[in-house]
Amino acid sequence: MPIQIILEKCTGCTLCVKVCPFDAIRIMDKKATIDLNKCNLCGACVPSCKFKAILLEKPKAQCTIPDIKDYKGIWVFIEQKNGKIQSVAYELLGKAQDLAKKLDCTVSGVLIGHDLTGQLDELIWRGADTIYLVEAPELANFQDEPYTNILVELVRKYKPEILLCGATSIGRSLISRVAITIDAGLTADCTGLDIDPQKKILLQTRPAFGGNIMATIISPNHRPQMATVRHKVMQPMEPDKRRKGKIIKEGFDRSLYASRTKLLDIVDELENLVNLAEADIIVSGGRGMGGPENFKLLENLAKVIGAAVGASRAAVDAGWMPYSHQVGQTGRTVAPKVYIACGISGQIQHLVGMQSSKVIIAINKDPDAPIFKVATYGIVGDLFQIVPALAKKLEEVFRK
Repeated sequence: MPIQIILEKCTGCTLCVKVCPFDAIRIMDKKATIDLNKCNLCGACVPSCKFKAILLEKPKAQCTIPDIKDYKGIWVFIEQKNGKIQSVAYELLGKAQDLAKKLDCTVSGVLIGHDLTGQLDELIWRGADTIYLVEAPELANFQDEPYTNILVELVRKYKPEILLCGATSIGRSLISRVAITIDAGLTADCTGLDIDPQKKILLQTRPAFGGNIMATIISPNHRPQMATVRHKVMQPMEPDKRRKGKIIKEGFDRSLYASRTKLLDIVDELENLVNLAEADIIVSGGRGMGGPENFKLLENLAKVIGAAVGASRAAVDAGWMPYSHQVGQTGRTVAPKVYIACGISGQIQHLVGMQSSKVIIAINKDPDAPIFKVATYGIVGDLFQIVPALAKKLEEVFRK
C-alpha cells in the first residue's frame, strides 16, 4: 500500500486525525487507521506525526513521449449547423493551405452530419484536398458525445499532424473533449498560426494576461497539434472551381452515435438588425455612449447603412447591451469591411476582436484615445452630434 501506519510506533495521539483534510484517519484500539477510499495521498499527516509512525510512498509518475513520426497532414473540422457549412470552416481551410505549403503536406476536412454531399464541391474549391465524410440521420445536428467519438476514431486511424477547429460554441465544446481523449495539447482562441521554419511545428498565437501580451504556444511532443481559431480572424480562399479533391466516406458502429443527451429543438436567435459575425458593416459603442438609451443613435445609423450594432466590454458589463453584441477578446471577433467605433477608447482587449477590419472609423472626443492608432479615419468630437449628422447625411445619399 502507498500509505500505512507503523503500529509499533503509533501512540494514538490523534495529531494526524486533526490535520487530515479528507477525514480519512480514525483512532481504533488506540491506533491510527487510514480509510483508503477517502485518502488521496496528500501527505499532510506525515509531518504531523512526531513519532514517524506514518509511511508514505507516492508512486513515481510515468512520462513517455509518444512516437509522432507517422503523423502527417493538416485537418480542419468542418462545422455545420442545420445542414449548412459555417463560414469559419472556409476561413480555416484557407489558412490550412498556407500552413501546408510550409510543411509540404495536404489539407483535409472532416465533415460530420447528414445529407451534406451537395456542399462538398465548395469545400474542395476553397481548400480541401480530401474530405472525410461521416453521414447518418442521428448525426444531422451536433451533439457532444457522438461527434467526439467519431473524430477520435478518425484521428487514431489517419494520424493528422495538425487539427484545427473554429472557436465557436460547437468547436469549443467538441475539440476539448477530443484533445483530452487522445492525450494531445490544445491552444484555444488563437488569432495567429504559423510554422516554425526549423522545427516544422505549429506556432499558435493567442492573447494572454487579459490581452496585454500575445503568447505563442507550441506542442512539440504530442500529435496532433490542436488549436481553435476565432471566427473572422483568418481569410478564406477565393473559390477555385478547377481544384479537384478526394472524398473518403467513413462509417462506424452505431454504438458510437449514441448520446446520453437528447436534442429537443433548435431555436434560432431573432435579431432586429444584421448578424454581428457576418456583417459587412458594424457600428459599435463603448463607455462614451453614456447609457443604454443612447445606443438608439447607433441603431438608427445601422438601419440606414445596413449594419450590425456592436458594443465594447465596458458597455456590456454596464448592462447597456446584451453579451451577444460584445466585440473583443471575451466577445466576438469580427472582420467587416467597415467598422465604426463610437465612444470606444480602444484598449487591447477590444482591438483584438476588430483590428482585422478593412476600414476602421473612430469617433471619440479624446484625441489621444488608443483607437486612433489603428483607425483608418478618425473624427475627434462629440459623438452625440456627429452620429446623428452622419446618419442624416447618409440617408439623404442613399435616397438619391
